[in-house]
Amino acid sequence: MDIQISNLINKFTALRLKDLIKAVRACKTAADERAVIAKESANIRTSFKEDDSNEARNNNISKLLYIHMLGYPAHFGQIECLKLVASPRFSDKRVGYLGIMLLLDENQEILTLVTNSLKNDLNHSNMYVVGLALCTLGNISSVEMARDLSNEVEKLLGSTSSYIRKKSALCALKIIKKVPELTENYIKRAKKLLIERHHGVLLTAITLLTEMCKQNQAVTKEISKYVPHIVKILRGLITNDFTAEHVVNNVSDPFLQVKILRLLRILGHKNQRASDAMNDILAQVVTNTEGSKNTGNAVLYEAVLTIIHIESENSLRVLAINILGRFLANSDNNIKYVALTTLTTVADTGFASTSTLQRHRKIILDCLKDVDISIRHRALDLSFSLLNSQNIRAMTRELLNYLEVAPVSEKNNVIHRICESASVWKPNSRWEIDTICRVLTISGKYVEQDIINHFVKLVSVSPGDLQQYITRKLYSILTQDDEKILEQEGLIIAGSWCIGEYGDMLVDNDSDKVLGGLLSEEADNEGEENITVDIKPSEDEVILLLNKFIDHFCNNDIICEYILTALAKLSTRLSTSSKEKCRSIISRFVTNTDMEIQQRAVEYNEYMKLDETTLSSLMERIPPLEGA
Repeated sequence: MDIQISNLINKFTALRLKDLIKAVRACKTAADERAVIAKESANIRTSFKEDDSNEARNNNISKLLYIHMLGYPAHFGQIECLKLVASPRFSDKRVGYLGIMLLLDENQEILTLVTNSLKNDLNHSNMYVVGLALCTLGNISSVEMARDLSNEVEKLLGSTSSYIRKKSALCALKIIKKVPELTENYIKRAKKLLIERHHGVLLTAITLLTEMCKQNQAVTKEISKYVPHIVKILRGLITNDFTAEHVVNNVSDPFLQVKILRLLRILGHKNQRASDAMNDILAQVVTNTEGSKNTGNAVLYEAVLTIIHIESENSLRVLAINILGRFLANSDNNIKYVALTTLTTVADTGFASTSTLQRHRKIILDCLKDVDISIRHRALDLSFSLLNSQNIRAMTRELLNYLEVAPVSEKNNVIHRICESASVWKPNSRWEIDTICRVLTISGKYVEQDIINHFVKLVSVSPGDLQQYITRKLYSILTQDDEKILEQEGLIIAGSWCIGEYGDMLVDNDSDKVLGGLLSEEADNEGEENITVDIKPSEDEVILLLNKFIDHFCNNDIICEYILTALAKLSTRLSTSSKEKCRSIISRFVTNTDMEIQQRAVEYNEYMKLDETTLSSLMERIPPLEGA
């Protein structure tokens, strides 16, 4: 009697869920909240021990789920959830199953105790109880549980209730994801769902069939026989044959359209017969769907992806590319992004002809100027994918313009890709050298040594007139009255190397005719950087330039080493008076604190004491380097 009185008192004094929520919201500090939760958790534990009624258990589990959502421990209520599921009342089962889905996962041993309750409820006369069981099974099913209850779910796919068929299709989807070998068990039932008129059942059936085709190639072959029927469903959607209840922004049932298009994409992949059956309907989708709002754009995007993945006709491919081009002009960056990503895939796979893609080149290049960094990245990838021997000049000019304004974090990647593309698609050697020279001028401080090495190799294997041309061009750039030039370390290194190797050509007045012929012959490099290369500097001007750089970069060991070597080589290529000036500059570094620089200066200084023949042989031009 005393226990019954105690239970009755607890029943009226226990906090309801609403009261607990109010108490938590009233807490001013985290410590207050923890205190409230700790006190209520203790009360719930006590109630579990003292009050075995389902009414109290329902209230306690509800509060426990709220506590779990706040991030506090609630595992001690797992067994109570199992007890609540065994209750005949729907309200108790609903809270019990919700507790199981939240407090348990597929790896816990206690889950095996749920299997029997699930089996009973899957065969319950109340369709809503069956729905609860299907939801729970789909959410927390382990491999063993999926195997044990797979037959029950398969039977429910043939239920007379559309509500149960819809739920069981989703549950079957989860089961075959968990246990792919069970896929074949559902083929027969799943195919029958294609004749459904109920929106929810048809939507889940298409989703189930799509997953089954992904899991099993044999299923794809089997379902491909039903392509005409699936096409018929899609045509009905386009002609508004379905209820107006599911029309969104003038698009009939866009969710179902998207699901059907995804299924057709799988069925038509490498299947000419299936692809032929869906070509016409895909053309109707892309021409009749309004693309002014995201609803229509979603359907158009899925249709484009389907066209790309199946064996589609050429006219349909052109239509798909044009839609993606239209997406690029959209103000919504999400749509721009997916268009750029898809076009990059198209360009890399050779899905469409080059001319079809090149038609949208201007708007793609405009995307390089977008304020959104993700759009710029995708546009950059696509721009490099579009490069070929016909557009390399024009595209490279745009990419060089982008390099000037690109964020520091992107420059290294852009530099490497420009240089690689120039090497692959170069119209001639001079153009490639000019392009790398331009890269060095724009972003020389970000250029890595491998780019400089490649440039050196290119120059070393070039004919003499081209060597003179690039040496004079670099000299002309280095003498510009621009403070930014001093920031481009890669340019200084490349220029110093060329001046050291080909300094005699730089000051040679007798080679103007040869150089003039080269400039005339290569006059088709329209739009390239306008640099004067017909200057003829004096020996003193050349030495003065190197002296200026070695003074400015006295703390940069690599540049100092390059310039010291250049001065040593120039001493054998210029007049005797210039040799002494070179030696004078080198001598200043024989006491340098850096061991490498000091060693070079001392050795070069000693070399200059040798006779002319010996010194000239030591300082000869390097032979053409391999691998250029």
